[in-house]
Amino acid sequence: MVLNVEKLNESNTITEQFHFLMENNFIEQTSQHTTYYNSDDFILDPDSEADHDESIVSVRNNRNDDSMSPYQTAVTLEDGRGGQEVIEVQILPQDENWGENTTAVTGNTSEQSGSIEDVALWPGSESDSGIKFFCHRYITSIVTVLLSLIAFLSPLIMLILPKVGFFPSVVATLNDHQKAMLLSCRTECKGMLITLVFKMILLAIGSWAVFLRRPRSTMPRIFLFRSAILLLILICCVAYWLFYFVQVTEGARGTVAGEDELEYKILVSYVSSQVDTLLFIHYIGVILIEIRHLQPRYYIKVIRSPDGESRSYAIGQLSIQRAAVWILERYYTEFPVYNPYLEQLPVSKSKKSTTSFKFYDVDGFTNSDLQPSQSRTVLNGHSRRRDSSHNERFYEEHDYERRVKKRRARLITATEDAFTHVKRITHDPAGGVPMIPSEAAQAMFPSMARALQKYLRVTRQQPRHSVESILQYLTLCLTHDLSPRAFLEPFLVTAPVLQNEKEQKTIQNWSLICNDLLSRPMKNGITFQLRQNDVSLLCTVYDLPHFNISEEIIHPKSNRFFLKLSSETSV
Repeated sequence: MVLNVEKLNESNTITEQFHFLMENNFIEQTSQHTTYYNSDDFILDPDSEADHDESIVSVRNNRNDDSMSPYQTAVTLEDGRGGQEVIEVQILPQDENWGENTTAVTGNTSEQSGSIEDVALWPGSESDSGIKFFCHRYITSIVTVLLSLIAFLSPLIMLILPKVGFFPSVVATLNDHQKAMLLSCRTECKGMLITLVFKMILLAIGSWAVFLRRPRSTMPRIFLFRSAILLLILICCVAYWLFYFVQVTEGARGTVAGEDELEYKILVSYVSSQVDTLLFIHYIGVILIEIRHLQPRYYIKVIRSPDGESRSYAIGQLSIQRAAVWILERYYTEFPVYNPYLEQLPVSKSKKSTTSFKFYDVDGFTNSDLQPSQSRTVLNGHSRRRDSSHNERFYEEHDYERRVKKRRARLITATEDAFTHVKRITHDPAGGVPMIPSEAAQAMFPSMARALQKYLRVTRQQPRHSVESILQYLTLCLTHDLSPRAFLEPFLVTAPVLQNEKEQKTIQNWSLICNDLLSRPMKNGITFQLRQNDVSLLCTVYDLPHFNISEEIIHPKSNRFFLKLSSETSV
């Protein structure tokens, strides 16, 4: 379809050409002074390369509030072809989300505007895939694994070194009988070796079950208890290795001097004592890291901004940074999804815009000549409008809740009707063609699409759910033979936060703000904040009260009753 550009040349200005398009029904004018194009896809003069001033008009179809427009129209007016003005009309497809929310990106025309390059300077925008982040995330785990392996393998190495002749200078001073005594292991020694093997197996299983796991968080400060446990392991290894070399050397000298004989049984006993020490360190680590905080000591109030959603939890004795991690785990699994599009109250269609009072100078009077009584009348009118704002808000919220319940009921009814047309078969049908779950989902989705679209629009959930994701979930429900209510659960229930696909990331970056040192334990009255983009969690810690419970004994004779009847009592 091609416009007659020659007729447009009769109009010298852009405004006249624009009115020409309106008169020929190429552009429709609405009450909001916006335009929408409802014709087929076409482009006039796409090869023009002259410099031009662009004027893009984005529009919305106002014919039906419940119907969505699949296209937007861009109107471009150019100066080309020897000074002639050329109009280029192009239909621009919308993106895949169903929402009516539009983001406009403009140039830096204000003192407060910022460029895209400035985003890298915002807090929390650092990259989470660099070498620095990798080191910060895994350095503690690497050090822990290395120290644990050294501590676990040290007893085995201590037992093997004499067998492989690691001390040639010591063994050279011994005769054959003394060498046999040093390397021989009799019945008592073998029993100690069996005990040592079982201790090491238990230590390995306990360490694997409790401590060998992927780190779930990267904290800004060191974890004091974990650092203390690692320091104990390091001291234990260094001390036992030092005494081991001293014992082997001094024992060999004592054997040569005839004071005391160095036997392999003594080395096995020494190594067994080291494994006992490691078991006790493991026990202390389990108590400090895994058990100590399980008993509730505080309750913490969490308030999310900007929607004001709040939760309260009982929490044990933790450091501030560990408490922040604990709160985030509860936030992603218990808080509802934050929807920024619900922050603005829906404006009622019947709401009329209020106008200010206007005074006209009819008899030569000015605003300064108004009487005090008239001024008070104007002020009283403004105050009445301010006082009625809460009433308007109440009716708008009530109307919004009514519309949500109405759309919800329609959606449930349409979904149940659509599911009644699908039946699972266990054998080849006599008539008809069987369909796979994806084909069945595509066949039944149009019957519920309109009701679902209206509900998602009124609840502002369209940016979260695309058509492809809905069809995939419907296919999954049909595959596992789920009910209509089970299919509607992601749309009717907005919790937890991880239900939102945009929040399902491998790494979530948060900023922790607190006036105290983050590695210190919590105390009563402390407040800290967690921030991520526009969402912030304000956490306040309070002490749990002391519960004084006393025993009260009821006398058995007090559990007797009698019925008091009167003449007016009905029987």
